Amino acid sequence: MPGFDPRAPETYWGLFRRESRLTAVRRDMAITVGDPVRSADGLRVDWRVEADGAETRYTLLRWDDIVAARFPRGNARRLLAVPALWWRLGRSGYLRPFRKEARRFARVILGVHLIYLVLVALSLGAAIGLARLLPLPPGPWAVAATILAVPVLAYAILAGLMVVTRGKPFYVAHLVDDTAFTHDHASGAETRMHGRLDAFADVIRAAEEDASEIVVIGHSSSSFLGLEALDRVLARDPEFGRRGTPVSFVSIGSVIPWITLDPRADAVRASLTRVAASKAIGWLDVRAKWDWLSIHQRNPLSASRLSTPVSHRPVEIHVRIEDLIEKRILQRRKWNLFRMHFQLLMSSRDPGAFDYIAFVAGPEPVHAAIRRWRKVSARPRARAVGRSPRA
Repeated sequence: MPGFDPRAPETYWGLFRRESRLTAVRRDMAITVGDPVRSADGLRVDWRVEADGAETRYTLLRWDDIVAARFPRGNARRLLAVPALWWRLGRSGYLRPFRKEARRFARVILGVHLIYLVLVALSLGAAIGLARLLPLPPGPWAVAATILAVPVLAYAILAGLMVVTRGKPFYVAHLVDDTAFTHDHASGAETRMHGRLDAFADVIRAAEEDASEIVVIGHSSSSFLGLEALDRVLARDPEFGRRGTPVSFVSIGSVIPWITLDPRADAVRASLTRVAASKAIGWLDVRAKWDWLSIHQRNPLSASRLSTPVSHRPVEIHVRIEDLIEKRILQRRKWNLFRMHFQLLMSSRDPGAFDYIAFVAGPEPVHAAIRRWRKVSARPRARAVGRSPRA
């Protein structure tokens, strides 16, 4: 399950195929990636992966259409929604725990919204300056015409600035609209995801019929959406994961506390609590302190002000950026926040480090790797090294 991304799902297939070629060379593996096939209902894109004798059916669960309906939003809607959202969050006491638990991520989100505020102010100031330069004839209507011209000019200037800052290095429109989606989902104002998560739950549940193992992977915003989908499966089928087919959840680039600290996110917190307490579902949280677009300081339950049911829920692995890419490349990429956010979905240069392709498609079952890593993570030195369960 991808994050808040409006791109076509074949983009992820292309990324997977490209990185598979690198993993094959770096790890001396035989990897074949089949062509992507969209389901008749348009809900998913499937492709087959063969790696050293193991066959994996990779399913991308789609919600890019929902993202595209919200990003980019019209500037008028954004101008009204952003102040209302932060007024609500400020009054609810959200900001203090968010800044404490997220730190770097909170700096990015709050910083981007500050940039947005500056862009609005710049647009207004520039519009006032331009309105004064309009060649209007003297008379009583000149002042009124100038006043009427200011909001029109300001809106046009702001629209241009939002286009310019939509991509790297600022990603203003993306992160502002992503924030709005997250908190609308928390409060229940965003209703389209409910039906989609129900459909995702059906797909996940049906996989039990012919799979030797089920692995649900949630990247970025899908770290909490994946939990909600699994919670729906358990609600419909309490024996799911107990009939002999192992089930695992893998969160990568997690932002769970971003939503669960919202006082209105009762449903999301309840899903997190139930899935975390389920012994039928293993849980691995892949963490990277260098990823400014994830929240990685503490256990997501503790960070969400919830009690942890048992130790190692989730099992955590910490991945070093030096194991994934060379230092010379890092110097070029470290301020490209979205590129760094996707790095954990790519091949690693170090054959002994976490490698997404090898982890997902390699011959070792994911549930076995999680179980093995749980034992390894109890050793402080091994955890500090940041090697993956497949090392």
